[in-house]
Parts: sequence; C-alpha cells; structure tokens
Amino acid sequence: MLDRLREIVGAHGYYDRQEDLEPFLIDHRGLYRGATPLVLRPDDTAQVRAIMRLCNEHGIGVVPVGGNTGYCGAATPSADGSQIVLSMSRMRRIRSLDPQNGILIAEAGCVLADVQAAAASVDRLFPLSLGSEGSCQLGGNLSTNAGGTAVLRYGMMRDLVLGLEVVLPDGRLLEELAPLRKNNTGYDLRDLFIGAEGTLGVITAATCKLYARPAGHFTALVAVADPQAAVELLSKLRSTSGDAVSTFELMPRIALELVCRHIPPLTDPFAQAYPWYVLLEIGIHWRDPEVRAAIDTELLAVLDAAAPLDTVVAANETQREIFWRIRESIPAAQRREGVSIKHDISVPTSELPRFITEASERITRIAPEGRIVAYGHLGDGNLHFNVSGPGGNADDDLLRHAADIQRSVHDLIAAYAGSFSAEHGIGQLKRDELLRYKNPVAVELMRSLKRTLDPGRIMNPGKILQDC
Repeated sequence: MLDRLREIVGAHGYYDRQEDLEPFLIDHRGLYRGATPLVLRPDDTAQVRAIMRLCNEHGIGVVPVGGNTGYCGAATPSADGSQIVLSMSRMRRIRSLDPQNGILIAEAGCVLADVQAAAASVDRLFPLSLGSEGSCQLGGNLSTNAGGTAVLRYGMMRDLVLGLEVVLPDGRLLEELAPLRKNNTGYDLRDLFIGAEGTLGVITAATCKLYARPAGHFTALVAVADPQAAVELLSKLRSTSGDAVSTFELMPRIALELVCRHIPPLTDPFAQAYPWYVLLEIGIHWRDPEVRAAIDTELLAVLDAAAPLDTVVAANETQREIFWRIRESIPAAQRREGVSIKHDISVPTSELPRFITEASERITRIAPEGRIVAYGHLGDGNLHFNVSGPGGNADDDLLRHAADIQRSVHDLIAAYAGSFSAEHGIGQLKRDELLRYKNPVAVELMRSLKRTLDPGRIMNPGKILQDC
C-alpha cells in the first residue's frame, strides 16, 4: 500500500525517512506527538483524488496538514502510526487573479503571506492577517475558519471565500469555484468544509474575495484606564469612521512588559506605565493629502474627546510596523516567560469588561500565584484569556490547578452564552469541551454529517469528534 501511494505522487512527492517525517509528528505547541510511515506531498488535485480513493478503499486514515501552526493538535497523526499525513505544501499555485471582479483563486498550499502579496501586486487587499501568516497555509486557514486581526472590518475566513474545490473522502471532486456573489441553488455546501478541520474532505483550492487596498492607515496605540473605556472608544470610532475600523486589539500592561522583556529590540512606546492599551487601525482610502489630513484630524478629535490616558500615533510605516510587532509578539513573549494556561474565548464585545473582571476573580481564588494576560481582538469579542505562571518552581503549582482553571473559565463562558473556542478550533485539545458545552442536537447533527460524508471514518480520525 505504501508503495502504491508513493507511485501516485512520484519520487519527489513524499517523505519516508525519519528525519523528514519529524516536523509532521508534533504539533505547533508541543502538546501532541504522533507517528506515521509516510508523508505524501501531492502536486495537483488529481493526485489528491487518487490518494483518497486508495485510502478510502483500504480504510487508511488521512491527516491533512498545512503550515502546522494550529493550537489544538488538529494536524497531528495518531501515535499508533496507522495514519498517513497529507501535506499540501506543493499545491501553492495562484490559479487566477482578477482585480476587476475582486477575486483570486489559490491552491490550499499557498502560504498566506503569498496570497496577500499576490493581491497587492494588482493593488488589491486580501485582508486575513495573523501572526503566523509567513508560514500558515490557505487550506489550514479555511479548515480552521481563521480569524486574525481584521475580523472587525472584513470578517473571518468564512466571510472571505466565495467558493471551494474539495476532494471528498472517496476521491470524488466537489468543484464549486465559481466567483459568484449571489448563488441560491440549494444548500451552501462550501460552509460544511470551512472550519471542519479536515474531517469531512480535503480542501484543494479556494476562490477568495479581494478588497480595495487602502492608500494608507491611521494607526495608534492608546492607553486606557480599563477595558470599559476601550469598549466606549471603539463605539465612538466606529460611528465616526462609518464602521471602517479594521483593528481594535486590547493589551494589558503585563503583556507589554513581557514583550519588552523577551522580544528585543522592542521597547515601551510610552514614557510611563498604564494599565491597559489598545492598538487600533483604520484603513484610509483617500489619496489626496488634504483629504487624508482632514480625516486624521477628525480621528484625533475623537480620540481626544474619549479622554484616553495617552496616545501615540504612528507617523510613518516604520512606526506602524513597530506597533504591530508589539501586538504580534505577545504569544512568543509568553512562551519565553514560561508556563501559560491558554483560553480562546468570545462573548459580545460589550460584555468583555465584566467577563474579564469575573474571570480574573475566579482565577485569583483558584490560583493566586497566576498572572492574568488577557489580550486580543476586543473589536469582535474574542479574547485570549491566558494565565502565566510566576516562574521557577512555582510554575508547578499553577499547572496543578490547570484543569480547575479551565473548567472555571469555560463554565463562566457558558453562563455568558459565549464560545470556548473562538478562532482556534477543536482538534484533539477541546473534544471533551465540545461535548460538555455544545448543544446536544448540534453535536448529533455534526455526527450525522460525518457519517454521511465519511462513512469509512478515514478523514482526520479523532479530531473534533473522537468517536467518528
């Protein structure tokens, strides 16, 4: 069987030496380790179809993988070595680029930064942006319904796609790449596969939406007293800008301190310390300097009226990039600091201040040694509510409370009718949480879809739903 699979992809289309397999056996966070005899690297959709037909015929599990930057172990094979890994890294063609219709058709192995660059080459914007955009792949972005920092203005990955090409578990091809903005011909099958984490089929290409590329940006770091002040500022900016705010990221003081400590040469942009910060950005589409100056004046007036503690506006692209590096470096800074218990939650934006207060009080009661690092996409209600250890041997004390901390945070989220997985998916990490908090009818419908599309249970087995 392995020889037959090798034949499908050719001499340059697979890895079977242990040193080449190694990067595919462990997830991005180092939480899971698997085994596989073979990583297949198909070059086109026809090869993917042949692989799936053969694996389906013989009941071989297939684990699709993109850039392996996920947080929940969705792209790691099982430890028993019974599954093969399907890497999309060679399928990285831009099939079509049409600025007039505002679409781009790209294969699943395209790195996100390359998709962004292709759009920029015709003066258009593909707005999905995340910290891992230099290595994550479009197929993975689709399979996890990636969010990122521009959801407030442009939506999640599901909102940025018009059509998909998908190879089903039995090798059949669902080809729906037509770049139509309106199409009401029955069920929207596209949405079955976006966010399915490779459990229903293999996404091989997508028709992506392109947008007008801003001529410039109004980017600022704003110091605020608390999250409630940030929410009020967001409301004023959205009204003034005509809902053009693309980024509104909340950061606590401790996050900035960790970045300055662990990510040189980044330093504090402010002359003194403040309790909370917001990174905000608005795309400016007017190229006329006088119009741009008038817009900047109006936005500065809104900021002044909100009476922030302090404001630093990026005067040029270099300063803008520094502000963004500060925000994007928070996860790396937390890793370098040591132990961290992570939560990826969402509630309505107006509820975030109250949630932060209540959740922080719960953590303090359970593990007073924990340091709360609550940051993220306040504009769309998504917060990374993390708890860092105090360092040294005391980190072990925090880890002993990890299960209680997670349960307390997730129970509170349920009380808010929020989500315990806002943008990182389920994978292996959150399967039990899905069963605990998801509506039972919804879970049964998910099982029914899985049984219908993948009766042989070969697509990414054990992910999202362990028993299918």
